[in-house]
Amino acid sequence: MSDSIENTLSKARRINQDISRYGVFAEIGAGQEVARHFFQAGKASQTIAKTISAYDMIVSDDIYGREKNGRYVCESRLNKMLTHEYDLLVDRLSPTRGAQSRFFAIANTVATASSGSNKQSHGWMGVRFQSEPGGPPNDIVLHVRMLDRHRLQQQEALGILGVNLLNCAFYHLPETESFVTQLVDGLKDDQIVIDVIKFSGPNVQHFDVRLMNLELVRRGLAEAILFSPQNEILNISDAVYGKSLLIQRGTFRPVTVTHLDVLQKGLQQIKDDVLKSEGKELEVLPIMELTMHNLTADGHVNEKDFLARVETLTSQGLHVLISNFFLFYGLKRFIRRYNPHFMALVVGASHLNKLFTEEHYGDLQGGLLEGLGKLLEQKTKLYIYPHKTPNLCLTAKSFFPSPHLRHIYAHFIENQQIVDISGCDETGEYLHSIDVMKMIEKGDPQWEQLVPEGVRELIKKQKLFGLK
Repeated sequence: MSDSIENTLSKARRINQDISRYGVFAEIGAGQEVARHFFQAGKASQTIAKTISAYDMIVSDDIYGREKNGRYVCESRLNKMLTHEYDLLVDRLSPTRGAQSRFFAIANTVATASSGSNKQSHGWMGVRFQSEPGGPPNDIVLHVRMLDRHRLQQQEALGILGVNLLNCAFYHLPETESFVTQLVDGLKDDQIVIDVIKFSGPNVQHFDVRLMNLELVRRGLAEAILFSPQNEILNISDAVYGKSLLIQRGTFRPVTVTHLDVLQKGLQQIKDDVLKSEGKELEVLPIMELTMHNLTADGHVNEKDFLARVETLTSQGLHVLISNFFLFYGLKRFIRRYNPHFMALVVGASHLNKLFTEEHYGDLQGGLLEGLGKLLEQKTKLYIYPHKTPNLCLTAKSFFPSPHLRHIYAHFIENQQIVDISGCDETGEYLHSIDVMKMIEKGDPQWEQLVPEGVRELIKKQKLFGLK
């Protein structure tokens, strides 16, 4: 027996021996794995009131109701499972054992996939639990992707994660800093992705959902996380489904009026490109992206600074993506996992020099040519916004890479895969975040004119970015 399985059984045994814990296991789809560990650990009768595996779709719909979108592996399905099973448990058993039992319901809805399949192996898992007998319920919800090649390995990873989730909910709630470590204990590197974690309820209010999801990206457990304009954590695949995307990368420390003008010019350009590419109109979702590279200093994340950047961006009604992708082609490949529609990445013209720096593609066998080939194709374009200073104005047309790369650059220009979205006469001087920060640090009030009004008020009210 492997160490990870023995460790998992030990955790299940500890829960089984905790006579105050009593609950239901509901697993539909391919996730029939969590309850098994508790049966194998012994004394399961002290913990398990019921297990249910509604594998048949008709049976599942009869119990939990049908989803409007017809899907079974989705967050709304998981929430229905948790609500149905937890409420039923409490109604049935509160009169007889509610005074001494801390009730819980753990549920998952999962789709596994064999190697070579085009389907994704992913699922939703969550637990609803009481911290004290008769107390209010709390929820912890995860969205996961299983990376193992074979279904049995994926199911085994899911079982370990489920036991860890209960162990964390019951015994590690105060440990916010080590919570994620405990959650993935016993799982191998690159075995599972957790790209959403949510907390709700009075006993988990000390968890900052934004920072916990950032921790997933920092640790490499998630490639990216997405915030809504309401500062909610979104499942990326659901958020980008059926939409065209306009993505602007930056440091946004803070967001400037130039950043919003870049976005506006990109939105004007993308409408025609979507129609040409898709043959129909699609909703365009604008996203502001920050990389972990731009969030860390000496390998550490400044949490206050991170939250300030997210809040100032979402205050403008924008979605914010935090990613682990240093180069654009990695971001594009990630998005293509969920979305086949037209996508544009919009940057200032000064970034063209970085894009055509060969050293950045040293990990690719085909070097720069392979990297750009993976980035730019029929349904992906790079939008260029003029970089204008008092002395010059740089555009896609005025950029000249090294002589041996010019024919490659000309190919993308001629095929309109790299396009200007504004002329120098239609834009003002490019305002960098660093220019604003220097003014804030010096106490120069002119910074207030360089950021959007809502951002200005937020910075002043909350004393963000070191404002005194």
